[in-house]
Amino acid sequence: MSTKDTKFIIDKTDEEWKSILTPEQFQVLRKHGTERSHTSPLDKNYEPGTYVCAGCGQPLFTSDTKYNSGTGWPSFFQPIEGAISTTVDRSLFMTRTEVHCSKCGGHLGHVFNDGPQPTGLRYCMNGVSLNFQPV
Repeated sequence: MSTKDTKFIIDKTDEEWKSILTPEQFQVLRKHGTERSHTSPLDKNYEPGTYVCAGCGQPLFTSDTKYNSGTGWPSFFQPIEGAISTTVDRSLFMTRTEVHCSKCGGHLGHVFNDGPQPTGLRYCMNGVSLNFQPV
């Protein structure tokens, strides 16, 4: 299954997305790209607040669920309920669970089973796909 098979509340053409996103945001959010590790200032941000989708502004994660995974990407152990959807990603000769914004379908990153308790999950997100809203 891909996000192309799914209808989202926000549905824009590539041209519409390009008019509101930076080229790097467009590549990650709309074309399933990945930013380079250790390039996002959000990786080391531990201020209280909410991380929202850079494409549509939907709240995705709270700072209470953020932790330093050592991967170089912002990591969380739990999303806000209903904020994400997932698909199977079989690119790069492996199977991973891809994470998308449930409102616009933007590619956020991947989720892995090597995170901390209480969930044991690591939502490894591209910082460029997020905006931070401090409390």
